[in-house]
Amino acid sequence: MIALITGASSGMGRSFAKILARRGFNLVIVARRRQRLLELKHELVKEYGVKVKVLCHDLSDADECRQLYEEVEKANIDILINNAGFGVFGKFTETDLDSELKMLDVNIRAVHILTKLFLQKFEKRNYGYILNVASLAGFMAGPWFSSYYASKNYVLQLTKALYEELRSEHSNVYIGAFCPGPVNTEFNNVAGAEFAVGGLDEMQAAEYAIDKMFDGQLIIVPSLYAKLITAAAKVAPTKVMLAATGKVQRARTVHEHGSELEPPVNTGADMKLRLTEEELDQAIAGMRDDIKDINGI
Repeated sequence: MIALITGASSGMGRSFAKILARRGFNLVIVARRRQRLLELKHELVKEYGVKVKVLCHDLSDADECRQLYEEVEKANIDILINNAGFGVFGKFTETDLDSELKMLDVNIRAVHILTKLFLQKFEKRNYGYILNVASLAGFMAGPWFSSYYASKNYVLQLTKALYEELRSEHSNVYIGAFCPGPVNTEFNNVAGAEFAVGGLDEMQAAEYAIDKMFDGQLIIVPSLYAKLITAAAKVAPTKVMLAATGKVQRARTVHEHGSELEPPVNTGADMKLRLTEEELDQAIAGMRDDIKDINGI
């Protein structure tokens, strides 16, 4: 079997490659940084004896996304992992527009193009796996990280819709969304931020995602913390979630010109939510149901 992984030169993509190679999969690994890919190829071939093809593409370019597909179209790709992505952190009116547009091209347009092209092929043969790496951010809005959160909302909602299209046609093709919370990878450095909440070990998170993919799970959330947040996002009032999320984002340590951006004294996140006992019971019951749904999908 052959798996194609985008964004494989570091972070979760590298972890996905190691886990699948350990399980005997041959790989096509894709990223911009050829040297890193070659180093990973050497490591995987030496340690696991698998075949590894290196392809360098800038997925912010739609033409290169199409070229990538054309290069592997005749190969019998069994698994596509859309992992490539990055974030631009900061206040919306102060972040660089060109950087944001490039981020949207990678996080949304590349995922859309590759998902569509591979899904068309997988549907014809009625077999294949597509794992789209979304995020816990896909369940909510993210002040001070707005465009990134919005991009992951797109990935998550697209994946859910395609899942239903496949299910209604009794297709054997799998599609799912991996939605981790903070993970200890290079992502923080690229985004220019550090998570206020401790991140998961990336190898453990990737292993969990692969296991759940083969189990056919639609939404893959790898930690209790992340599951609680996704449940809370569904039942808490929008303004409360926005204030809480904003406080978390502003609590990140941001390195700009050698200094740290201090979190504001008052973000509005200290608002108290007053519920009747009946409303509180309903909220708790709803969270429990949501967690069951997430675990069971």
